[in-house]
Amino acid sequence: MNVITTFNTKRREKQIKTERTLLKEISIKMLQDSVRRHFGYIKVQGGVFMQQGFDEACFDVAIEAYLLGGKISKFGYSGEDTELVKKRCEEEMKHFIDTLYNFWLYWSEMGVSNEVDESFYFCCEHFVETWWSEGYEKGIKRHKLRLH
Repeated sequence: MNVITTFNTKRREKQIKTERTLLKEISIKMLQDSVRRHFGYIKVQGGVFMQQGFDEACFDVAIEAYLLGGKISKFGYSGEDTELVKKRCEEEMKHFIDTLYNFWLYWSEMGVSNEVDESFYFCCEHFVETWWSEGYEKGIKRHKLRLH
């Protein structure tokens, strides 16, 4: 008797395998350093306990952006320009940036000044783009080494 598998099942298995191999190349220490470099120690409501929650929220967004860059790197490897590849996932990246920004705005004790808010949005944008680029470069390297 043969086992019947669907295309979606196979695609999901391949996606999980790819994500696992990409995630082996980053560490929590890298994520923590990146959060400190981009955001510093922003004072949050709730003190130290909430700071850990912010770190974890940033980790989630960084990992998602990293995986998105790694997944979409196949287009860059096939010769497409990096900016065109980035345009392909512009909507997802905007969602990650907005999610992180709104999360920080809700829980932080920043003022209501538009300048602070705007500069902080650019920090979130840079953070997401940095992790997307990291995943993109790792993905291209994996394609070049034929590890995909």
